[in-house]
Amino acid sequence: MTHVVGIGGTLREGSSSERLVRATLDRCVARGASAQMFDGPFLAQLPHYDPAAPVRCAAERDLVEAVRAADALVIASPGYHGGISGLVKNAIDLLEELARDARPYFDGRPVGLIVSAAGWQATGVTLTALRGVVHAMRGWPTPLGIAVNSVEQRPFDGSGALADPAIAAQIDMLAAQLVAPVGALARA
Repeated sequence: MTHVVGIGGTLREGSSSERLVRATLDRCVARGASAQMFDGPFLAQLPHYDPAAPVRCAAERDLVEAVRAADALVIASPGYHGGISGLVKNAIDLLEELARDARPYFDGRPVGLIVSAAGWQATGVTLTALRGVVHAMRGWPTPLGIAVNSVEQRPFDGSGALADPAIAAQIDMLAAQLVAPVGALARA
């Protein structure tokens, strides 16, 4: 069974980036995968990454071990001033702990990327930055990266359900790209 790990969100309850990751994980589960989420409140308890210090707390170990065991990842960030949020970037930096693994970093794994920001420029720049990070960590960004302009698009209704049909279709496609390639990679 494919195991997909989701990373993302903010400290704001019900943040769109967190809900978009959760929606993607739900679609992965519907396709037969298992899923694990590391949301904004979880990421907030991680200390600032220190490359000279070993992994120190249970939260750091949980994230590192989950990514180590993952077959695929989905990472979402709000676009803050044209860049990845510090909360998400700190979590990604912690994954330097995977550098010396037999399968280092994100090697051989599809990584879906989602950005939610107030404007198309911010979504595009942040999505490009996330793609660069994934490439640097030997991951394979999925062909589809989702950019949600929170000024023009409302992905969720008042109850928190995914309501925008275009975004729902993108999330479904992203889930397919996260789950389907894993079997193909295993056969290669």
